[in-house]
Amino acid sequence: MAEAHQAVAFQFTVTPDGVDFRLSREALKHIYLSGINSWKKRLIRIKNGILRGVYPGSPSSWLVVVMTTVGSSYCNVDISMGLVSRIQKYIPDGYSPYHTPQTKALLSMAIFSTGVWAAGIFLFRQTLKLLLSYHGWMFEMHGQTSHVTRIWAICIRLLSSRRPMLYSFQTSLPTLPVPSVASTVQRYLESVRPLLGDEEYYRMETLAKEFQDKTAPRLQKYLVLKSWWATNYVSDWWEEYIYLRGRSPLMVNSNYYVMDFVLVRPTEVQAARLGNVIHAMILYRRKLDREEIKPVMALGIVPMCSYQMERMFNTTRIPGKETDVLQHLGDSRHVAVYHKGRFFKVWLYKGSQLLKPCDLQMQFQRILDDPSPPQPGEERLAALTAGGRVEWAEARQAFFSCGKNKAALEVIERAAFFVALDEESHCYDPEDEASLSLYGKALLHGNCYNRWFDKSFTVIAFKNGQLGLNAEHAWADAPIIGHLWEFVLGTDAFHLGYTETGHCLGKPDPALAPPQRLQWDIPEQCQAATERSYQVAKALAEDVELYCFQFLPFGKGLIKKCRTSPDAFVQIALQLAHFRDRGKFCLTYEASMTRMFREGRTETVRSCTSESSAFVQAMVEGGHMKADLQGLFRKASQKHQNMYRLAMTGAGIDRHLFCLYLVSKYLGVTSPFLAEVLSEPWRLSTSQIAQFQIRMFDPDQYPKHLGAGGGFGPVADDGYGVSYMIAGENTIFFHVSSKFSSSETNAQRFGNHIRQALLDIADLFQVPKAAC
Repeated sequence: MAEAHQAVAFQFTVTPDGVDFRLSREALKHIYLSGINSWKKRLIRIKNGILRGVYPGSPSSWLVVVMTTVGSSYCNVDISMGLVSRIQKYIPDGYSPYHTPQTKALLSMAIFSTGVWAAGIFLFRQTLKLLLSYHGWMFEMHGQTSHVTRIWAICIRLLSSRRPMLYSFQTSLPTLPVPSVASTVQRYLESVRPLLGDEEYYRMETLAKEFQDKTAPRLQKYLVLKSWWATNYVSDWWEEYIYLRGRSPLMVNSNYYVMDFVLVRPTEVQAARLGNVIHAMILYRRKLDREEIKPVMALGIVPMCSYQMERMFNTTRIPGKETDVLQHLGDSRHVAVYHKGRFFKVWLYKGSQLLKPCDLQMQFQRILDDPSPPQPGEERLAALTAGGRVEWAEARQAFFSCGKNKAALEVIERAAFFVALDEESHCYDPEDEASLSLYGKALLHGNCYNRWFDKSFTVIAFKNGQLGLNAEHAWADAPIIGHLWEFVLGTDAFHLGYTETGHCLGKPDPALAPPQRLQWDIPEQCQAATERSYQVAKALAEDVELYCFQFLPFGKGLIKKCRTSPDAFVQIALQLAHFRDRGKFCLTYEASMTRMFREGRTETVRSCTSESSAFVQAMVEGGHMKADLQGLFRKASQKHQNMYRLAMTGAGIDRHLFCLYLVSKYLGVTSPFLAEVLSEPWRLSTSQIAQFQIRMFDPDQYPKHLGAGGGFGPVADDGYGVSYMIAGENTIFFHVSSKFSSSETNAQRFGNHIRQALLDIADLFQVPKAAC
């Protein structure tokens, strides 16, 4: 009852003399400060909405137009060509001394100026949208920029010269175009040619032609209609059907992880590191709310869509029997924390003031020092989020829909994000290669009940001060969480800092109320459901083999000397490694982004091409001249770069076919071609990890401040998941996953093949051995 009394602002009792109020000054002070904080946020959002709504114009530009119109009138120059006089006729006469002819003239000039200003903004926006629809610059060779592209770049800079806010460009971004069916089918057939024998390819070609001629025209009409009506014809269906309707566990199958700096350790004090990082995260959220974060710009001038950032904080995934729902709150003033089987609520603010890092350190240390045991059924409760979605939905409805369980669950689901205080220590030791893989495994799934996999992300703090993230995938893609993580790590290392003993700077406020234990009443039936989910998750986690390693012989610097893109170099090396590992080619998925379009997310680059397979076969056969192999490699590299550009510019294959398939399902139309395409397994799923999206520090000056990226589980049971980060001029990090249950795959074996493939390709271009 103590917590309940502290939460009440005032109490009253009925006495014979009337109602007696007993006010709590401290509680009323907090209510007042919270109200002030809320109104400040509302006013900031209103102001930002206005500034964003008139971009690239501004209130000052409106004032300039008004002053120009008024000034020209006093100079007897009518720049409105009679429009001001016409407007003045429609302004009704008044009887107030202020309704003079001069007042009416000024009002009509203000109305005219506002119309000119608004028309100018509309024209600028439409022009900017038209300019951003030009993607010819992407297909030009480096150093061979055309005159058209130069003029286009100058126009873009002129129209966006005023400093933009985070969402300033949203309405100026072009919509994702719907490719023609013929081009999609043609590119699809090209992509599967190296994977099929002559008979299989002829059969697929026949299915594709039948689909293109008979079924596709009707489906395409509906898709084009959707593209006219919706902001993005792919993203809402992609989120719903790929993520939210998935009924398998999120852990390993969907969620991914992100690693900390791996070569430097700012502090080994667990609570202190977490205090700085949580403080930095809320600073980032404040910048996000105020739209003070600059939008990511390709080439420094082409804006990327920022809509995915809206649900970064205060978001959780709510399980359902058929489909899940993403619940996003406008604000949240606390985090939910897990430690030794117990859940806590930690406030991030005192009144309207964000807690200092030293205050947060004190709160987390209080949790670490708390000796209380878990309540019955509490320790493994989070395993419900790691198991099947249907089982979690049923348990949530049966056991968490009322009473203290509902209240405690709401604390977790309404938190800004989730925090896990682990009892284990993990880090990367360059002398112990296995350490990086163990670190990745801990972030990917932990012990299956110490992560809340439904939250937008979980911050994981190990006992030695090392950190990491586990992120839910439905609300956004990895570059979005990477943007946050770069800011947080940079702020922690270069702006907040630590004392000589590794503690947060400053003195904490001991008067802060301690973290609040969440109270549960978990019946035996719920405990049994939790145990079932735990066993499912445990089996899944134990089946995952993860092999993470740092490739040191070379990085981006020497790859560029081969006159190819680093991404194409690595992707072709992956094809060579896979062929050596499995003796065959497979359908390969590489994620590329489509954020140059409004609400764009990702597209697939099918990295296994006829050109790359020709190069791989020549390498495996041996006996070819280096010059011939170099030529084959360059053809494969150019093909890959072209496919990547097509995917980024809306001319990909898989999202179009995915949406056509959904339309066919809605219409009840059967298509053998689409059914076969959508059932093909991605036995090699790859992704390059974005880095240095923001310049929090100079990586050349601080080469040790290097993250290792992150990873994900295998997409196919008999396949590999590979993520990689080209982490600078001299190193690449790889995260390779597979399943022990498959006799055909072995993550470490494949990782060794990747190493060798990179070295063999570099040797073709006579990369100096000293550098290796």
